[in-house]
Amino acid sequence: MNAVFSLLGMMVAMQTGAPCAGRSVVTEKMKALSFLVGEWEGTGSMQMGPGPKMNSKVKESVQFRLSGSALLVEGLGTARVSESGPEQNVHEAIALITWDPKQNKYVMHAMTAKAGHVEPTLEVGDKSLVWSFDSGTGGKVRYTIKINDKGQWVEDGEFSQDGKTWIKFMEMTLDKKGS
Repeated sequence: MNAVFSLLGMMVAMQTGAPCAGRSVVTEKMKALSFLVGEWEGTGSMQMGPGPKMNSKVKESVQFRLSGSALLVEGLGTARVSESGPEQNVHEAIALITWDPKQNKYVMHAMTAKAGHVEPTLEVGDKSLVWSFDSGTGGKVRYTIKINDKGQWVEDGEFSQDGKTWIKFMEMTLDKKGS
């Protein structure tokens, strides 16, 4: 009978928004990512292989959701593919980051319009975030975000075939709007 009352209590708590035991741990861990929250704009560049470098305008929107237990990151890069052509989306991504108390780690679900879905590993530091994943072609991809001494979001994207030697293929510098 006690199990029935426990289950009913959990269901009521979930539907009424009453806090659950692990929620405070999750929101506390998520505060380490608060340095990313805001609207960001700037420029980026990408060079894949021996092709030409493509410069772009970049916007990132980062907001806490679900009472601070999740971080939603939306990125959009636009560029002129040809000198006389209109601006086109060259990068469109969305990610959801949270803390998983069962695994005792940050978890990210990321997706781009062109490359699909990845679930990278995350390393959260002091005003820094490193996320990496297997490329699917035998190598690794790593993105490093840092807030520099000017308060700018500086991000590098790198590729490694062996996990030791890294080649930069992307970089961007963004300024926080309204600050």
